[in-house]
Amino acid sequence: MKQVKYVISLGSNLGDRLEILKAAIESIRLFAHVEAVSSFYETDPVGGPEQPDYLNAVLLATTDLLPELVLTELQKIESAAGRVREVRWGARTLDLDLITAGDIEQESDFLTLPHPRAHERAFVLQPWLEIEPDGQIPGKGWIKALLSALESQE
Repeated sequence: MKQVKYVISLGSNLGDRLEILKAAIESIRLFAHVEAVSSFYETDPVGGPEQPDYLNAVLLATTDLLPELVLTELQKIESAAGRVREVRWGARTLDLDLITAGDIEQESDFLTLPHPRAHERAFVLQPWLEIEPDGQIPGKGWIKALLSALESQE
């Protein structure tokens, strides 16, 4: 497979959030070339039970791995950070979401691309805009326009 650009969002709201995110970025470097990492953003939790605020970031990486393999690697990193999946949208030590894989659009039980809710999440769009001002979500549009639409709804 050719090199594909991946957009990955990172979040943590348990433990030493900054150190957990930095360690996750280093782990991603073991299987992909990390091209850019956004600033870290403190954000309110979206949905789910009462929980602490998140620290979020977005990174751009390239690799020749298939999207399913990238997702598997991300899930291994989450597990190593102590991620448990008990409560939907609950608090977590680490949340790594595969947002886009180039212009691939697919839907399966294991992986949907682009991420089905990324276009509705300022905590993904804002850091992404910082590192890729001309970025877009396949089938949804330019991230700058998507973020503007979200901000006008608030």
